[in-house]
Amino acid sequence: MDDDLGELVGDALGILLRRDARARLYRDLTEGLGAAVDPVTYPVLSGLARNGSCSAADLAGRIGLDRSGVTRRASRLEDAGLLRRELDPADGRATLLALTAAGQQTVDTMRRRLADQLSAGFADWPPEQARAFAYGLRRFVDETFPADS
Repeated sequence: MDDDLGELVGDALGILLRRDARARLYRDLTEGLGAAVDPVTYPVLSGLARNGSCSAADLAGRIGLDRSGVTRRASRLEDAGLLRRELDPADGRATLLALTAAGQQTVDTMRRRLADQLSAGFADWPPEQARAFAYGLRRFVDETFPADS
């Protein structure tokens, strides 16, 4: 295996994960979806879509925010009808955050926009090379960052 491969991938991931790159992407994905849906609330919506109903504390750990930040963002999204708070069936004292139908529709729109934007990035690639990259990236993520670790 090429010794520079790790550096090459590391550099590319560093660019993808930069705060300004994420902010630009989130802005593109949330544009025109309502006052409550913006780059600040995007991680909460996206995190709930990926993880399902969960507490603010659990979601905070998964999306890299603190609990109070998640709670503030969740309040904005709740006021807009995009998420709801519900009692945790396992602990009646705890509250879970859950997407509403409108919240799921918003997430579906953002995911469609993301897929379109990524597909556009492959417009000049030979189809077999784009497909190999997509499957290779999926394999790399699954094997390097397993969901249960």
